[in-house]
Amino acid sequence: MNETSLGLLFGALAILILVSAFFSSSETSMMSLNRYRLKHLKGTGHRGARRAIKLLQRPDRLIGLILIGNNLVNILASAIATVIAIRLFGDAGIAIATLVLTLVILIFAEITPKTIAALHPERVAFPASALLLPLQKLLMPLVLAINSLTNGILKLMGFSPDEAGDDAVSQEELRTIVTESASMIPSRHRRMLVNILDLEQMTVNDIMAPRNEIYGIDIEAPDEAVMRQLKNSGHTRLPLYRDDINQIEGVFHMRKLSRVLDGGRLNRQALREEAEAPYFIPENTPLNTQLLHFQRQKKRLGMVVDEYGDILGLVALEDILEEIVGKFTSNLVEENEEIISHPDGSTTCSGTVSIRDLNKQREWNLPTDGPKTLSGLALEALEAFPNARTSVRIAGYQLDIEEIAKTQISKIRVWPLETEAASDDERPEIESPHS
Repeated sequence: MNETSLGLLFGALAILILVSAFFSSSETSMMSLNRYRLKHLKGTGHRGARRAIKLLQRPDRLIGLILIGNNLVNILASAIATVIAIRLFGDAGIAIATLVLTLVILIFAEITPKTIAALHPERVAFPASALLLPLQKLLMPLVLAINSLTNGILKLMGFSPDEAGDDAVSQEELRTIVTESASMIPSRHRRMLVNILDLEQMTVNDIMAPRNEIYGIDIEAPDEAVMRQLKNSGHTRLPLYRDDINQIEGVFHMRKLSRVLDGGRLNRQALREEAEAPYFIPENTPLNTQLLHFQRQKKRLGMVVDEYGDILGLVALEDILEEIVGKFTSNLVEENEEIISHPDGSTTCSGTVSIRDLNKQREWNLPTDGPKTLSGLALEALEAFPNARTSVRIAGYQLDIEEIAKTQISKIRVWPLETEAASDDERPEIESPHS
């Protein structure tokens, strides 16, 4: 190199630094690619995505190729820089070349290209893959030899290079992806996606209409009572039972009403014949499973039963769909009666209001792993039925029992406690009854 001109040496050094920058940016960009977006682009026929996926099938070989190329280039650049520095500065040029070349490589061949690659991985990786793929084939013997050696060392250390990482996304990770995709997915769609993910954690017992709220027809009742129920019903499907809801005989669709009326009079035999066979659902069935069962069995309504076969409540297909998309209709009068806000920050609620619905509407964190209603939560904490107005503190909320109707707490006033929060294992604090 003593006979080579300085201009040629500087040109070669500049080219080597650019090549080093190429390898550095390629490494960062290839490892920063979104694997799921790659699969999507591959499905659309994107050539760069196909090349990138092929390279990433064996990341150990890809990294080996890049590091081999980068180290060869950097060592050659160091040698050329040393020759240039010695010609210009003599023996002192070795130290100068080391310092200057380190700064140049860090700035122009490492930090800058890697930062650009991290910010725009696809714009760097896809063009780079067009060079890396044939280069990998060309240097495959060397890459395999070095990888064999490194893989042997990894096995001695207890690592298996053949075990590929699991690219599957967990439910919580998927939830985070959906939640943080604010700029790409409308807020309503995000809520629907999150609600779909929540279906697996909920059972039919969480959303069913309880047994005492089931609107059905006792076929043993007088004709006048049955006709009155048929005419006044706001439901399209009505359970038919004898004396007790546990003695259910079928489900009657209101569109068949004309078929059971004979000259304006009730035809009980036709009523029984037109009713569909009852459909029963175990109480712990997850909502996502039950949604599929409704679809496969072409059912829209089912009776929830416990392990003894007793009916606990009723679930309709619409109830599950409302958990995904929200309420289809809104009864403002009923909502106003169940939940009333006060200027002092408290909220008066009906005892039968669902804790889950209350948490969603008010953004509270009342416990949902036990009772389903606010009344049930208060009774569980009290461990006895109150005979007077009582207050109980649960999970950072104060529940004032205001009205009691026979065997049920009918009205509760809830106070969120900002300065006090009960821990999970803390026993609820019960205040003395007051008049």
